[in-house]
Amino acid sequence: MSGVFAQNVTHFARYLRAKGLDVTPPVGMDLLTAARLLGLEDVRSIRAGFRALTVTRPDQIPVFDAAFELFFGRGAPRPPVADAESDSMVQSYLPVLAPDAAPDEADTSESREQMGASYGERLGARDFGELTPDEVSEVRRLIAAMVWKPAEALSRRWLADSRGRRPDMRRTLRNAVGPRSELIEMEFRSRKPRRRPLVIIADVSGSMEKYVEMLLYFAHSAPSRMGRVETFVFSTRLTRITHELRRRDPAAALRLVAGRVHDWSGGTRIGEAMEVYNQIWSRRVARGGPIGMIISDGWDRGDPGLLSREMARFSRSVHRTIWLNPLAGREGYSPETRGLKAALPYVDDFLPAARLVDLAGVVRLLESIPANPHPASRRGALAS
Repeated sequence: MSGVFAQNVTHFARYLRAKGLDVTPPVGMDLLTAARLLGLEDVRSIRAGFRALTVTRPDQIPVFDAAFELFFGRGAPRPPVADAESDSMVQSYLPVLAPDAAPDEADTSESREQMGASYGERLGARDFGELTPDEVSEVRRLIAAMVWKPAEALSRRWLADSRGRRPDMRRTLRNAVGPRSELIEMEFRSRKPRRRPLVIIADVSGSMEKYVEMLLYFAHSAPSRMGRVETFVFSTRLTRITHELRRRDPAAALRLVAGRVHDWSGGTRIGEAMEVYNQIWSRRVARGGPIGMIISDGWDRGDPGLLSREMARFSRSVHRTIWLNPLAGREGYSPETRGLKAALPYVDDFLPAARLVDLAGVVRLLESIPANPHPASRRGALAS
């Protein structure tokens, strides 16, 4: 059999997404898997399985029912259907829900490549500055759906733990009074795990204009994954936007940020911004050994000596310093600006941040930080 069934499911998923349902490429692959497992003899089972995978609200049920009838109803071929919201033509193929039209492994593999790996890899490798409006929307959803599993650090608080290594004398002596006093059992404790805080300082100057929106979407998703998150932006001056990014809707949060920041797309004064942070905010927000993350391309117009001094102060107040540079992933790139040369001796990790795969690498780093020793030796290598 040809790939008609796989094509039908592919366009069915795209049609639902155009109608406003949150049907991502992985959901499309799940539809193919469900069809293979349920078989195509019972149309009602297929309809119920597909609806369970794609419908999340009651008001989406009529949209799903109409789309299912359009793509999988029995009858003659139908003409292309125009979607009013997306202004695109969605092709309806011949109905294939028949006992002799079960999808084979070749069809499933072909559609998985089309809807999953190829699509995801293409978006993941695209520079944020080159995305089309449709791709921007999809990348925003992928950023919001990123799975973060940051490793936990150990706090100064202690909790009872039968497998702990430190004796808990207070609980041990308390148990010595009462019926258990004849046989004293030693109690133990261990440090309480916690999520490490994160401090983000992002450059919103003119040279970062193509990347700052996606990077702020990334910053918006961080509080639900990490511990306490503090976010600042700067161009010619530093502005705290922590409260604005607490809005659940990222688009609404970014609108609030745009109204709060008055030097958007201006010049770049990294040293002055770091000085303000160190003098005013560091003692307020840098408790608990946070990870410091600076997002900038390094095109600084200020004094490199000031930047060097303030980066040294900043690195002493955080557990680890990460610098994300959208230009760092380009072939042949070398950090030769005077601002980066002044800052890199105090940076632990210098990473690209212009693509979705770059942000995935940042997440992997955040997941592994507590397991790594403090890389003091790497700072010298970055500076050279």
